[in-house]
Amino acid sequence: MIRLYQFRRTWGIPNPSPFCMKLELFLRMTGIEYECAWVDVPKGPKGKAPWIEDGGTRIGDSALIIDFLRKKYGIDPDAGLTPTQRAVSRAFASMLDEHLYWALVYSRWIDERNWPALRQDFFGALPPVVRSVVPVIARRRIRAQLWQHGLGRHTGEEIYALGCSDIAALGDYLGDQPYFHGDDVSLADASVAAFAIALLKPPFDSPLKRAIEQRPNLAAYCERMLGRYFPELGAAAAGDSATGRESTA
Repeated sequence: MIRLYQFRRTWGIPNPSPFCMKLELFLRMTGIEYECAWVDVPKGPKGKAPWIEDGGTRIGDSALIIDFLRKKYGIDPDAGLTPTQRAVSRAFASMLDEHLYWALVYSRWIDERNWPALRQDFFGALPPVVRSVVPVIARRRIRAQLWQHGLGRHTGEEIYALGCSDIAALGDYLGDQPYFHGDDVSLADASVAAFAIALLKPPFDSPLKRAIEQRPNLAAYCERMLGRYFPELGAAAAGDSATGRESTA
């Protein structure tokens, strides 16, 4: 059975990381059996979470993992899509992974309105001395990554405006469809839902969250995906573990 290494459930959503959430959504969408291993410090092949162990194979990076699993198990959630739809999916995935993600990171780690809550949720359980040092170092590292990426060179207002434009594009494309490309899920839904849920559900206020709240189709889409693939989280407390396709342990 595949062993999925990812961060612990937080804020009543599948994962605080949209990349971990995307991968677990893919696993549940396709019915591939797995078990979760919860980590606090990512030590995977890429130095990040998520990663998997499948037999003797260890793979990091959600996109590479999904590609590996699709080929190994002969599963293609996009089998019914046209070449144009596949191209649209690829473009939106790149927008989410390489652009909106960094606006999300800014909203959690750098925005002074949200940093105290994130600091408490992520580092509050550490011993007092460690708790006073580690968050500062981690935040400084995140700020440097944002700067190196380029988005961190903008003002907060500019970052949020760019991120809200991404969200508008998601909402406009989704329209009144139940899923991203129509009546049933495709691979794009794992990415789109993961990012939308990660912005909408955690207890952080930002223009990004409000942009989703102001688009009823996107907010309803988040509930639809959570209800279909993580029904246990409707009543489960944050921190619950998941084993297998639809069960908790």
